[in-house]
Amino acid sequence: MAVHQQQITTVTTTQRSGDWSTGLCDCCSDMGTCCCALWCFPCLQCQTASHFGWCLCMPLLDPCAFLAVSCCMRSSMRERYGIQGSTCGDAALVCCCYVCTWCQMAREVKTQTTSCPQQVHVVTQQVRMA
Repeated sequence: MAVHQQQITTVTTTQRSGDWSTGLCDCCSDMGTCCCALWCFPCLQCQTASHFGWCLCMPLLDPCAFLAVSCCMRSSMRERYGIQGSTCGDAALVCCCYVCTWCQMAREVKTQTTSCPQQVHVVTQQVRMA
């Protein structure tokens, strides 16, 4: 006798274009992020890490870790949001344009979390022989 068991899973995705939603130097596209970076840069870093799902204190370790936290977060963000690039490119940008890189990441997290996600329902069926 066969027993059929159905499971419905909801998968939520966002639109992926392969590019960052804003450029590295597009600070004027979001003046709130720009002002936060200017007046309290560590606050911007911790808020961005928290909104991305990381421990909010992680960016504070960056000076001791030779910017590894920023590089890892940028790479992880690219992977999660389907943005093209490379780890070497991430490291170069973090080293040369540290504040602009964090502003871009903050804008990306804000864009990705406020954009309308698409939900797809996937129905799977298992057959068990009893």
